[in-house]
Amino acid sequence: MLFRLAVPEDAKELCRLNEAFNGPGQNAPEQAAQSLRTNPREIVVVAQDDTRLAGFVCIQLKQSFCYADFQPEITELFVMEEYRRRGVASGLLDFSEEYCRANYPLHGFELLVGLANTGAQSVYAAAGYRATDTIRMKKSISL
Repeated sequence: MLFRLAVPEDAKELCRLNEAFNGPGQNAPEQAAQSLRTNPREIVVVAQDDTRLAGFVCIQLKQSFCYADFQPEITELFVMEEYRRRGVASGLLDFSEEYCRANYPLHGFELLVGLANTGAQSVYAAAGYRATDTIRMKKSISL
């Protein structure tokens, strides 16, 4: 399995994976390719086998004037079912962390994971992530 940064030419495959992960109606390949070209605050890493992409991880590079370091947040991690339990998720995390450490001042990573998503929690725990005592709060805005 090859782990690498995504390029605009991956947009169609990334959209296929994103639809399997988040459902239909998300970004079109043209929008995804544009984001890969122009969004300097997002890192997208893919896992590629010989014929297609097997998974991806997205990291948002948050930075506030309050802190000298970046605060990278893993916002999406998805591996196709047939590639699970083969180390693909761990490989995506390892590559992403190494890339961020080599290119940005930072002291850690953060992420959100659903309370019921015990499979993902196990992957993250095995990679050294620990639950914190924070509560996520959200407010929806009606248009």
